[in-house]
Order: sequence, then structure tokens, then C-alpha cells
Amino acid sequence: MNASAPSPAPNAAQNTASDIRADHWVLRVAPPGLRPYARLARFDRPIGVWLLLFPGWWAIALADAAQSAAVQSSAAQASVAPSWFLYLLFGLGAVLMRSAGCTVNDILDRDYDAKVARTADRPIPSGEVSLAQAGVFLLLLLLASFVILLQMNALTIVVGCASLLLVFPYPLMKRITYWPQLWLGLTFSWGALLGWTAVTGAFGWPSLLLYLGGIAWTLGYDTVYAHQDKEDDVLIGVKSTALKLGTATRPWLLVFYGIALALFGSAGAVAGLLWPFWIGLAAVALHLLWQVAALKMDTPQDCLTKFKSNRFVGWLFLAAVWAGSPWFHGWLGFAP
Repeated sequence: MNASAPSPAPNAAQNTASDIRADHWVLRVAPPGLRPYARLARFDRPIGVWLLLFPGWWAIALADAAQSAAVQSSAAQASVAPSWFLYLLFGLGAVLMRSAGCTVNDILDRDYDAKVARTADRPIPSGEVSLAQAGVFLLLLLLASFVILLQMNALTIVVGCASLLLVFPYPLMKRITYWPQLWLGLTFSWGALLGWTAVTGAFGWPSLLLYLGGIAWTLGYDTVYAHQDKEDDVLIGVKSTALKLGTATRPWLLVFYGIALALFGSAGAVAGLLWPFWIGLAAVALHLLWQVAALKMDTPQDCLTKFKSNRFVGWLFLAAVWAGSPWFHGWLGFAP
């Protein structure tokens, strides 16, 4: 996401231009001394956690499905237990790593944020959190993430550590290229590789196809997100696909989402998913078509709404993979 410039709409709860949701329950219940760090971690805007998390959950579900497809009888398929503990670990890891990414972003973008009314009162440019304090907070987040990563196999630990090569440069991409959304796709979709290796202990074609599909999906939804910020991005001198594509955005969104759907479908086919998967994938396609058709590119609040709706894409595709998993049908006692 073009994290330097979230929604330009005023915060209705505060009647200010700030992008911080002071009325969010997390900020209300947090001790006063921790609230600046909760805002720094974007706990008041959890959509980023979901978008980071879903590729990992999809890959776990896909790997479980592939393993159950490798056995023959429905009784044996039913005995393949889904990796529920990994779902939990990935959920915690997504919260921590998204928080770390936001902290890196705000450290590097502090001068840009200070120039924009809706970001000027973020913890670092406002002076609530010093650079040193932000650095310590970042270190704690990374250490906690590493502890979670250590619960997994050796290959997954290596792959997880390698993600930092993408996380740290991301905030700089919007300064040098009109395609920072592509870099975000490389970063946010990394969980597709992690989830698969966490289950299987090896790389596999389904996870690579899922990863590439996630990149295309991210290109779509983050281009939608960037359209709400295009005027401010021009003023402060940063780049985005929204500025690059301009009025041609809608057909390009169809291309991005079409590629994503094709790759998601290929991942499911290679993993051996059963026919209910395709019904779920069709539901994903309908939702994405609605996004493109109904998008009002010059209405910031609508761009934000369409962007946030990708949470439903995540749930729909996860449900599709579960529905097409042989272990699921083994549990039900029949084979479609």
C-alpha cells in the first residue's frame, strides 16, 4: 500500500484531516504510554494485516489440500488434519510484520509525512515517538517475529528471513519508480512461499503460482488505493501506478485481476483441488469485476472502500480452497 499517504478524507470522529482513528477501540483501551506505538503500528487500520496474512493462509490451505489429494481413500483423506496451529502462527506473524513494515515506512517517510496535514500528527513527525524509540520498537517487533518463525522448519526460517530484503526497501520505491505497487506485491505475497514450505518443508509449483497471482492481485488493489492519494503524491513528489496509468486504470485493473485469477486457478489445479474450488474462484472473480465496474477513481472514499473490500476476496478464496480440499470432503464422508 502507498503507506506514506492513506485516505485523504477527514477523520470524522475528530473533525480533522488526520488519518489516525482516535475512536478505534484499540487506541481507547491501550494505556496512554502505549498509544503512540499502537498508532505507529496502525492497529487502528487492520486491513493491512489481512492483506499480508491471506497469501500465507491460502498457501497453508493449498498445501494441506495437496497432501490430502496424494492419498486415495476418503477415510485416509479425512485423516489429513489441517495445519490449524500454523494458521495461528501466521496470524500473529502478520500482525507483527505489518507493524514492523509500518514502522520502517514512517521512519523513512517522516519528512514527507510532516508536509501533509493528514499525516503530520503521526507519532514520528509529531514528535510523540523519537527515531531512537521507533528503532527500539522496530527491533522488538522483528525479534518477536523471529521467535514465531523459529517454531517452523529450517527452510521456512530461511525464506522468512529473506523477506526482509523486500520489506526494508519498499518505502523507498515510490521515490524512484511509478511501480511501487509491484514491489508491494513481491512483499505482501511472500507468505504464499512461507505457508507452503511451513507445511511441506519444500518448494512447490502451487506456491509459486499462488505467489505470482498474489503479486498481480496486489497490483490491482493497491492501484485502487493509490488513486485516493494521487493529488498529494504529485505535490510531495512521490510516484504510483495511479499516476502512471491515470484514466487507463480501469482496463489495467481488469488485466491485473485477470492474471491473478488465472494464476490462482492454475495453483488450485496443480494442487489437485476438487470442483467446488472453481465455484469459489468464480465468486472471487465476480467480486473483483464488481470492484472494477463500480470504482469511482476520483472519489477518495470510494477508492478506500473498494480497497478494503479485498478482505472479502481473501476470505472467498480461502473458502474456495477449503471447499475444494479432499480432506474436507473426506470429513463430510463423500467424494465429489
